[in-house]
Amino acid sequence: MPIQHTVVFRLAHPAGSPDETAFLADARAALTSIPGVEDFRINRQVSAKSDLEHQFSMVFQDAAAYQAYNDHPTHVAFVAERWVPEVAEFQEYDFVEA
Repeated sequence: MPIQHTVVFRLAHPAGSPDETAFLADARAALTSIPGVEDFRINRQVSAKSDLEHQFSMVFQDAAAYQAYNDHPTHVAFVAERWVPEVAEFQEYDFVEA
């Protein structure tokens, strides 16, 4: 069963800054290079109801593909080297069709 993996987050960088732009571009390059990642999207929050500003969304065909992504060295490195130091706050959601 396909899994839609999403993270909604706020960066430590100011909106519109070169650091924000670089983070989002580097995330796209790194995460889409991992086998099994499908339909990768970066979205910007437009509601005033949340201060979480961005969303990454991607689809995995099954739990094995999702686990392989989580364990992949590129993902592990991105989380350690970029996500942890540059993301101020986040929520993670994983969905399957109801």
